[in-house]
Amino acid sequence: MEFFNNAGGDPLKPSLFELVAQEQLRDLLQPALKYVLAVFAQRYPRHLIRIVNRHEEFYAFIMFFVERHYLRKHNASFSENFYGLKRRRKPWIAIERATSAVGGIPAGEKLRSREIWRSLFLLIAVPYLRAKGQDYYESLGGGIDSDIMEDGGSERHIRDLTDEVSSTTIAGVLRRKFKTLYPWFNTAFEVWLLAHNVAYLFDRTPFYRPWLAWIGVDLRRLNMNDFLAHKAKQNDISPTKRGFLSVIRRLLLRSPQLLLDSLRLLLPTAIFFIKFLEWWYSPGSPAQSLSISPLGPAIPPPQILPPHPAGITIDSTKYGYCPLCKELIHNATALPSGYVFCYRCAHDHVEQHGNCPITLLPAKVWQLRKILV
Repeated sequence: MEFFNNAGGDPLKPSLFELVAQEQLRDLLQPALKYVLAVFAQRYPRHLIRIVNRHEEFYAFIMFFVERHYLRKHNASFSENFYGLKRRRKPWIAIERATSAVGGIPAGEKLRSREIWRSLFLLIAVPYLRAKGQDYYESLGGGIDSDIMEDGGSERHIRDLTDEVSSTTIAGVLRRKFKTLYPWFNTAFEVWLLAHNVAYLFDRTPFYRPWLAWIGVDLRRLNMNDFLAHKAKQNDISPTKRGFLSVIRRLLLRSPQLLLDSLRLLLPTAIFFIKFLEWWYSPGSPAQSLSISPLGPAIPPPQILPPHPAGITIDSTKYGYCPLCKELIHNATALPSGYVFCYRCAHDHVEQHGNCPITLLPAKVWQLRKILV
């Protein structure tokens, strides 16, 4: 990959694979943080439940300070700095290859306040707006909504889309238009990004993202002189006053920067650790078979309720047949008693009699559970 990228080209130009990798790292940060907050919110719901419910806002607030620090100090975003990349102001006149290989960041290529704020807007605001748009689209019944799997979790949103009264209002019309047009806009946006990636791969454009041209920056690799300049800057410590209060004051002033700089190693390590915990505690993990539950042996399944003398009789030798219609079960549905019938048979009987036909246990129509075989 490196040989293909450097053969007759600019050695400091990053390959498309490096750029895609740093974007994937940035996309992993938000779900990893959300997973950690959700786990701790189950233990401390009083303090963390509001943060989990407003996770997009909380993540954007945190990443604003992280990205601002890395853009001001390293001329790169957090994920770009992790992969050894930097942002530079795009020169008006192309620099020769020998000149571009000179170390350090020239003063004319350092990011100014305008480039930093534009970069922050596209690093923080655009992903936040896309996440909120996707959440709202799913809440309207598009995509995959986890609430649909629950009992009536999305009835309000479905009712808003189907109710005749709300469909005539301005809000109802806008919701329908948004649900119809959002997938097309999202697909067009992804195709636009893919076209720029292909153009960047074949050297048709110096920007792998179209908005980098609006910011006026391009991405470059860090060279040895960049690392040496950064190390010299760290070693260049001005003389400070001695004394306990001076040491405490210096630590308080430098601790935020030290914390933000340490995220370069802490966050990727935390992501790996979280993914490891997800695998370790997943039901299909081989580690579960090696561990012994501290709560004792597994709880046995409940006993099957015996048939009521006044109920219908069942033939235990005919497996897979409905006890009501005596035919093969179609669209298997279980009652609270545990017995399985055809959905139509179970629905009609419970609607008329309000009980299980075998055990005579009381049952309601909303208690019917379809079985996916």
